[in-house]
Amino acid sequence: MPRSITAICLDIGEKRIGVAVGDSDVRIAVPFDTIDVDGTEIETIAEVLLKEKADVLVIGYPRNQSGESTAQSKFVEQFAAKLADVAPNIVFQDESLTSVIAEQQLAAYGRPYKKADIDAQAAAIILQDYLEANYA
Repeated sequence: MPRSITAICLDIGEKRIGVAVGDSDVRIAVPFDTIDVDGTEIETIAEVLLKEKADVLVIGYPRNQSGESTAQSKFVEQFAAKLADVAPNIVFQDESLTSVIAEQQLAAYGRPYKKADIDAQAAAIILQDYLEANYA
């Protein structure tokens, strides 16, 4: 039986990065944290990858409604390039509408939430899509 794969997912924004964690056995992604974009984010991501013993880093990839790359896609690609030295294996996963879905899910809980909660929840949705597509 193949060993379990631990995956960390990033929903990269210009102010914050949503983080989620999951594995290939359980195939359930959970919101983990958010990281402020303040100049220490690469270091912080490296620490999370090490602490969680990540095998793969999934990065949400933005596209427009036609499925084409956008200016935000280029930003995410450039950010991902900075992670090449610290991430074991980087893969991109479509993130279309995940922030909208994340906000709807959080609102349905009936509790107050912050913008950072939306980012972490969106990362979990992206990671869940990745796990279901690759380990079902």
